Parts: sequence; C-alpha cells; structure tokens
Amino acid sequence: MLRLYSNLKPFFLGLAILIGLNFHGSQATAAATDSLVVAGGCFWCVEADFEKVQGVKQVMSGYTGGTTENPTYKQVTKGGTGHYEAVKIDFDPDVVSVSQLLNMFLRSVDPTDAGGQFCDRGESYRTAIFANGAGQTSAAKAAIADAQSTLGQKIVTPVLSLGTFYQAEAYHQDYYKGQDLVLTRFGPRKQSSAYALYRDACGRDTQVKKLWGKAAPFAH
Repeated sequence: MLRLYSNLKPFFLGLAILIGLNFHGSQATAAATDSLVVAGGCFWCVEADFEKVQGVKQVMSGYTGGTTENPTYKQVTKGGTGHYEAVKIDFDPDVVSVSQLLNMFLRSVDPTDAGGQFCDRGESYRTAIFANGAGQTSAAKAAIADAQSTLGQKIVTPVLSLGTFYQAEAYHQDYYKGQDLVLTRFGPRKQSSAYALYRDACGRDTQVKKLWGKAAPFAH
C-alpha cells in the first residue's frame, strides 16, 4: 500500500501543478479584458463598427445613463427614461488601448450634434462617453480635446460617470448580421439587409465622411 502511494504521489503532484497553471492562466486571461461604454446614436451601428477593431473581444448593445431600471427598447426610444442607446466594448488592453478606442469613437460619430445622431433624434440617440474611474475620465477628456483641436469645432459629447449598463433585448445583439426576416418600409428583409438599408438611408457614413474626411475609421 505504501509503495502504491509512493508511485502515485508524483502523478497527483503533477496534476496539482497542471491545475494550478491552468487556474493562473485563466486569471491572466480574465485580467487582460477591459471595458468601455459609449453612446453614439443607433447602437446597431456602433456595435457593427467596433466589432471590426482588432483587440475588441465583444460588443454588447444596451442602455445606460438614466434612472429607469431594466428599461425596454420601447421605453428608451419613447423618451423620459434618461437612458442612452449605448454599447459596452470588451477589449484586450494589450492589443488596443482605451485612448485608441475613444479616438475612433469620436471620429465615427458627429460629436458636434447635441440633439441626436444623423436621422435619429432625441435624448436616447445623443452621444456620450461613460467613464469607469479616473483613468477613463482622463483619457476621455484628452480624446475630446484632441478631437476638438483636429476638427476646429466644439465637441458637445459629455463625459459621464458609468452607472448600471442594461443589456438590450436579444434581437438587438449583432443585428447587423442577423438572418431573421423583419418587416421594413422596403418590404420583408433579412436583418442584415434591413440594417444596411437603414444605415444608408440614415446618412451616417456620408455625414461622418463629410465631417471627418479620411480620419473617419469606419465610414464606407
């Protein structure tokens, strides 16, 4: 029995080391993820833009900035909740920095417009940066100062403290590549097709290119 235990001991020791390495590896992976929350008008468009960025792991559409708990899309777009349509960008800070993401964000919207974005008007479609802590607040203010200097116009996008971020309904997630049929003013269309038609009709890319020129990172 003693000899059997002695033979098995190295096996269990090796297994324990392997489990420990996997655990610490998982901790390291988790530590390499940061998040940034921004509002840039239609969250479908902001999600579609930032999922193209190297180092971005996931973008989630949702609502934040208001007082209504667990808001619905209908409540937010109707107004009165104080919430913005926003996205939470999960990214690897070793690949892309928060400052880079903020610079891209400001050049992917019209940060001079306080009444909404492009064809979407009203409080829920305003732009904002929801900073999580002093570091993001400082980075956001620096990015706004840089954008204002580059553009030569006043930036009205506020820097707000991040509160609760509520995930939007499932059908809003990755809407730009969805394959479900939806009824639009153009007739029945797959979500991906409806999204492309909406983005073009809303004039998002046209106006961003007009404002930012070659500095616009996502405009088609």
